[in-house]
Amino acid sequence: MTPEVPTTCKAPLRLSAVTSGSFETFNRFEIFTNAKVVKMKVGFIGLGRMGLPMARNLVKARHAVTVYNRTRERAEMLQAEGAVVASQPSEACSGDVLITMLANDQAVNDVIFGSELIGRLPHGSVHVSMSTISVALAERLAADHRSAGKDFVSAPVFGRPEAAEAAQLAIVVAGPPEAVARCKPLFDAMGQRTFIVGEDAPKANTVKLAGNFLIASAIESLGEAYALLRKSGVEPERFLEVMTSTLFAAPAYRTYGNLIARGQFEPAGFKVPLGLKDISLVLAAAEAVSAPMPIASLVRDHLLTAMARGRKEQDWSSLAQVPAENAGLE
Repeated sequence: MTPEVPTTCKAPLRLSAVTSGSFETFNRFEIFTNAKVVKMKVGFIGLGRMGLPMARNLVKARHAVTVYNRTRERAEMLQAEGAVVASQPSEACSGDVLITMLANDQAVNDVIFGSELIGRLPHGSVHVSMSTISVALAERLAADHRSAGKDFVSAPVFGRPEAAEAAQLAIVVAGPPEAVARCKPLFDAMGQRTFIVGEDAPKANTVKLAGNFLIASAIESLGEAYALLRKSGVEPERFLEVMTSTLFAAPAYRTYGNLIARGQFEPAGFKVPLGLKDISLVLAAAEAVSAPMPIASLVRDHLLTAMARGRKEQDWSSLAQVPAENAGLE
């Protein structure tokens, strides 16, 4: 499949940009070619609970999307909607942009290095890694792409599967400015806001990991607070209403506070093993720069405890059950 409109922009690039602190954020924008919105040829590898709706939104935006997933049935779900299904990762590498959205470092290593995809990328194309991976792997990817004369952009996301389905993700981006600019129509199709945090790609991964640490810390704190409340005869729902109407109105407290109060840990939007993986990556990044993170160490231990207590298939918000159980509650 070829792009509906050539990707060469003959008219000026029009961006709506706002500077907030040290971050540059981009709201909805369009690139026009002869009064038509430019469409891009995109390869998308990794169609898990996040990747599938993200790729679907690119198809909905009428980009020419070739998808690959290890389990082919996931890719075929998008075929009727207009996507081309690749039989192997290399078949998704011939477009303007290659997007990877994979579960962990090992999966990224297997796909990118195992299939030698960097060398297969066309001149002028961009590899966008949207996976939550280690800072060390992001550094290696950036260096290897640079050595091969290819552009690499890190663009991990904040948001659960429901946000991915609604194209309401927050996308944190770092990489060469020209490469980032070329990818903005794709970010626009998948998210509600894009944050540019620098030109060095691994910076985006550091921001993502630090953000996930804060979310996990909030879950742990809610679990401890709820344990205190329940043992004192106070309903957690009433407490949550007070807190989210005043001091803690952030989405993380609303979303996870409700899940924990209801004990709704299945179906999992983000499973406990993935949470453990991310906090382990946080601690590895912290060790690399000699930044002690004692709370992250506690959260890691409690996620490991949740795993040992049979919560592998549950949402990582079930981390809050560990302090409850430690307090003698069911």
